[in-house]
Amino acid sequence: MHQPYDPAARVPSHPRERRDAGPVVSLDGPLWRDDPGAPLRPPPRRADARPRRRRRSRPLRRLVLLLLAAVLATPFGTYAWAETRLNRDVDLGTYGHRPPPGKGTTYLIVGSDSRAGLTAAEQKDLHTGAVSGRRTDSMILLHTGASGTTMVSLPRDSWVTVPSYLRTSTGKRTEPAKTKLNATFARGGPELLARTVEFNTGVRIDHYAEIGFAGFVKIVDAVGGVRMCLPRAIRDEKSGADLRKGCQSLDGGESLAFVRQRHQEADGDLGRTLNQQKFLSALAHRAATADTVLDPTVLYPALGAGLDTLVVDEDMDLPRLASMVRAVQGVTDGRGHRVNVPVAAVGIPTPQGSAIRWDEKAARDLFDRLREDRPVREPGRGGR
Repeated sequence: MHQPYDPAARVPSHPRERRDAGPVVSLDGPLWRDDPGAPLRPPPRRADARPRRRRRSRPLRRLVLLLLAAVLATPFGTYAWAETRLNRDVDLGTYGHRPPPGKGTTYLIVGSDSRAGLTAAEQKDLHTGAVSGRRTDSMILLHTGASGTTMVSLPRDSWVTVPSYLRTSTGKRTEPAKTKLNATFARGGPELLARTVEFNTGVRIDHYAEIGFAGFVKIVDAVGGVRMCLPRAIRDEKSGADLRKGCQSLDGGESLAFVRQRHQEADGDLGRTLNQQKFLSALAHRAATADTVLDPTVLYPALGAGLDTLVVDEDMDLPRLASMVRAVQGVTDGRGHRVNVPVAAVGIPTPQGSAIRWDEKAARDLFDRLREDRPVREPGRGGR
């Protein structure tokens, strides 16, 4: 009877034994016999067959794949890094009784006078003073939807009605009262400011974004300055503005002085709010350029400066924040409107000093259009 083939018996491991046992056969392929009694031999090689080569490592291909993976992973890494730095401290539903949701999306963009992050020397150099806490220095209602984008400046001295709300410090409910718009921020923070804006406009605020002095200066410096064209020279001791007439690139300190100065404006606070709109649009445009987005040495410092001092609502995320920036940028590119809230009187006397009274009929028409996402009419200078 034929015995099963035993490789160990047919191919001894010792070299000397292999010489005695005859030619050594390859075990890479199947062995076969012409007949049961014949010795094992490999299958015949085809005439055109090539000898097998050892598989070589390909370091260049591996390097390319590694670089490709890094490029693809960078946006996701940046996204995750930035998401963790968003300061979602604002609950827009704190005081309740809000307007129903409207069409499109409405943001309340606030520039506060918070000195957090500024040294005493920087406060002196930037002419910010050393006031503790934070108050609103500028407020813009940004609406974007099917009918386009509109930026509406809300003067900080606007004489408005603060709705009834529950004071967290005393647990008592207040009565509705008249006050300046920026005073609501000091009373109840961003939540009461947003609720007051909603109460006086009838427009529901979907998202809130606030940045302080330090973050503003750092963002402008991180993107390499913002180009502005001024129709006249501006010199203002209180804000520290000392700018020449014509087109120029403003650094962080110069930019802060420009958006804060109002004593050189014919319309005072109304003129300043329009300057703030123009500058914000120019900054958004500069931040979205390829020089900023594609250069990590610019992108990360700019993002870090903004996110470190940016305060947003609980529902804000990076896609919504990016949409807000793109909407502001679109106004610069001519795809939107910049207006002031319509005003009836400036410098009206109040227990809190001179204030601004809105033109109720014109303001109501403007805010109705925003809420219903209808085209906004271009008002005259200063919204009058």
